[in-house]
Amino acid sequence: MAILIGWAIVLAMVFGGFLLAGGNFEIILHSLPFEFMIIFGGACGAYVVANRGHWLKATLTGLKTAFKGSKFKKKDYIDLLCLLYQLIKMAKQKGLIAIEPHIENPAESEIFQKYPKIMHDHFAVDLICDTFRMVTMSLEDPHQIENHMERQIEKHHHEALHVPHALQGMSDGLPAIGIVAAVLGVIKTMGHIDAEVTVLGGMIGGALVGTFLGVFLSYLMVGPISSRLTEITEEDGSFYNIIRDVMVGYLHGQAVQIAVENGRASVPTILQPTFFELEEAFNNLTT
Repeated sequence: MAILIGWAIVLAMVFGGFLLAGGNFEIILHSLPFEFMIIFGGACGAYVVANRGHWLKATLTGLKTAFKGSKFKKKDYIDLLCLLYQLIKMAKQKGLIAIEPHIENPAESEIFQKYPKIMHDHFAVDLICDTFRMVTMSLEDPHQIENHMERQIEKHHHEALHVPHALQGMSDGLPAIGIVAAVLGVIKTMGHIDAEVTVLGGMIGGALVGTFLGVFLSYLMVGPISSRLTEITEEDGSFYNIIRDVMVGYLHGQAVQIAVENGRASVPTILQPTFFELEEAFNNLTT
């Protein structure tokens, strides 16, 4: 919704200001479909050339994400901390053997089943289960495990940022493609150099619409979408950093509550549950 409101403001301010200044909107309307076809169509074609099929599908998902916002809400962070709390508490009280059924087959685990949204995030589930598997294999050096988790998270984060970076590349290229459209318009105009001045003026104005449209699409449409998607990706990445922080705290021998509190501290501020909200969630686990 925020994106649609922003675009409405952009259109109202840019074209409203043009009209109030006495601009001739007819020239823009006449040239817009053709210029848009050349500029945006060309940009989309270049995007297809530059990205594999996997990333083209991911782009559609990314555009939906830009409109919907972050997939993780405050409750999801509480659920993640509760999940980690239960697994670590079980490992400390009953030993690592007790959690093996849960990490070997999380789909049938009564603990994981309480949190279906987390279950649908395969990377989060794999990160939790694989780390516990490393611990059960007697690899308990917290520094080695932390280094391994950081590499996994960094790789996932790098891949998640591919789409916003690709969209930013598209945004950077749009002004140049606008110049291409403008040059084509000038070529068309030169082919009618013997026409009347009013006709030539309209054709030159139409050619300049290409330059305008390229810059307009770049800085007011595609670029902001890229920035928005980058922001969401960075925020969602905190979800996995929490897993790392809690697990490393556990491996350093911290009490369960302290390890989980380290994770709570990594939650984005606007979504961070309070200490008492988290404590209440832990208490409800035993009821």
